[in-house]
Amino acid sequence: MTFDTLGLKPEILSALEKRGYKIATPIQAQAIPAIMQGKDVLGGAQTGTGKTAAFALPILNRLSDNTKRSKYPRALVITPTRELADQVAESFRTYGGNLKLVSVKIYGGVKINPQISTLKNGSDIIIATPGRLLDHLNQKTINLNNVEVLVLDEADRMLDMGFINDIRKIMKYLPQKRQNLLFSATYSKEIKVLADGVLKNPVSIEVSRRNTAAEKVEQVVHHVRKDQRKEMLAHLIQDGGWYQTLVFVKMKHGANRLAQQLNKMGIPSAAIHGDKSQGARTRALNDFKKGDIQALIATDVAARGLQIDNLDFVVNYDLPQVPEDYVHRIGRTGRAGKSGKAISLVYPEDRKQLERIERLLKHSIDVRKVDGFEVLPYSERVKSLESGAGKSRRKPLSEEIKVKPDKKRYLTNKNRSNNPRSNSNNNRGRRR
Repeated sequence: MTFDTLGLKPEILSALEKRGYKIATPIQAQAIPAIMQGKDVLGGAQTGTGKTAAFALPILNRLSDNTKRSKYPRALVITPTRELADQVAESFRTYGGNLKLVSVKIYGGVKINPQISTLKNGSDIIIATPGRLLDHLNQKTINLNNVEVLVLDEADRMLDMGFINDIRKIMKYLPQKRQNLLFSATYSKEIKVLADGVLKNPVSIEVSRRNTAAEKVEQVVHHVRKDQRKEMLAHLIQDGGWYQTLVFVKMKHGANRLAQQLNKMGIPSAAIHGDKSQGARTRALNDFKKGDIQALIATDVAARGLQIDNLDFVVNYDLPQVPEDYVHRIGRTGRAGKSGKAISLVYPEDRKQLERIERLLKHSIDVRKVDGFEVLPYSERVKSLESGAGKSRRKPLSEEIKVKPDKKRYLTNKNRSNNPRSNSNNNRGRRR
């Protein structure tokens, strides 16, 4: 289905055409007409399927009916993370570029006073994280009495992050009569309870089987000893010539440590997590998109909202604590119908967590060996340790991934020393 058959206004269609968007994705084709009819919607779709446009386009179409500058927002989008708020705000600006509508994003990690000044100038659309939105509501620097449309984006992640009480408090500031849209990549009993409390006679739209990963993401498991994961990761990146690798870890301090270790091994890296300032997170993400760093090490705070064009590789250095987060992590690749690869480094103590993920997916994940990193049975590992045997020498991967000729020079110079001091590009990556 093409966008020009959905009843969108010419100004919006022109903005879409400028970006080369002509065909609506399944979630867009089903959600846009329902939203434009004023119905509440419960939308379920895999991450990377165009979910943001599915609600942004009809909201822009609705608000553009009234061209009078609004002092108070008429649409509110609540997201779980700053990165997702940035992405959603950028989508509203892009699709509404030909409309006289003002969108404002508000989230923590930055000073609140500039946000207060911006809000005083008036806004049509607010994109906010729950905590900072409550700060503004408590300080009475924002008025939600005129909100016509409420969107809860990535609702499952908001519940995982403990925002349910904040959401309930925010609801008290909203008018009773409004349109409600709830989108989630995974469903759970908690999501159903939230939906029942927010939505009124919703249209349920589910374009894929629940809790599934994108079909074009190739999923692979490499079994490895816990103390060899760092070496295996470096081996995969360097021997495979991987450009832009997004690596997920469990803990914030683990992200910092791994980034430092990879930098010392000649792989320009940076960490991104909740303890980083918003400025540091934005710089790291921008450097990653530009190719100034080769590996971005992230906690699950970055699993939602990171939009990186043509990201080929996602690595689970640690498996997620919550199986549903696996779907969101690997959804950073294989977006918009493109292919991608998700690699999980699984050590023996984490096998049960892998089984939980496979039960959620309802299929097993392909296991492949990496020469030089075989995991011995427990009895043989004990004998190996007792005999003082050293680590196996690594062998090249059987399937080497060629580097595109337009990528960064440091990715193609495989004969350089592993000493970061010997390479100017590495020095530059470390200073960042």
